[in-house]
Amino acid sequence: MKWDGRGRSWGCLAVRTAEGIVFVHRLGGPVARFLALLIDFVAVGVASYLLSVAIGPLLMLNGDVAAAVHIVVGMVLGYAYWVVSEGAFRGQTIGKRMLRLRVLDAEGLPLRWSQVLIRNLLRAADMLPAFYLVGGAAMLLSRRCQRLGDLAAGTIVVSEAKPAVPPFDRLERPRYNSLREHPRHAMRLRQTITPEEAALAVRMLMRRDTFEDQARIACFAAMAAHFRARVALPEEALVGISDEQLVRNVVDIVYTAG
Repeated sequence: MKWDGRGRSWGCLAVRTAEGIVFVHRLGGPVARFLALLIDFVAVGVASYLLSVAIGPLLMLNGDVAAAVHIVVGMVLGYAYWVVSEGAFRGQTIGKRMLRLRVLDAEGLPLRWSQVLIRNLLRAADMLPAFYLVGGAAMLLSRRCQRLGDLAAGTIVVSEAKPAVPPFDRLERPRYNSLREHPRHAMRLRQTITPEEAALAVRMLMRRDTFEDQARIACFAAMAAHFRARVALPEEALVGISDEQLVRNVVDIVYTAG
């Protein structure tokens, strides 16, 4: 994958997973990330205001205590907002979701809570001396457009183009899908598998007859291993299921609700 030499917003990064699958990501640039940050600040501000209104009557007897509580609550709420949003919603806050940005592990592994904690602990350093000047400078100088928090946590921020809807209706649905007997795991698959991963699986299934035998086995083995690494599927749902059938079952779960 060729870079533009500076890792600006138009730079791309090819990430190879442990299963040998390569995903090409377009890096999120400073402008998009700054706009997402402004949206997140508004969201935190609104939440802080509503919370202050809620607890305000309890602190009316002491103005100094009220001011101190508001400051502490604002700081805690602000930090918790980014940590919980990125950790629980696959690397997206409200601002990132609106700007189609997402935090990912820089090596293609699942994003870990420890990474989310580290990148947000260093947010204070990136904000110095004001308006994220340190973080912005780090992004401009970094090949992967990473601020200090990203460098320390081993994360990147990518821009997600709206994926084209794959021709799933042209695929024959499996007569029996063992994953449907495990609704909790099926829901986890829908939450975890990205649109890009699902679309790649659909394309593989559409073109499976054009592969040579060994290539077909290797490709579906890699994709099945990737899905198993993303979601710990129950063993009873995998008994007697080939790698290609597992990929077909996962695609069926992701694209259909019933």
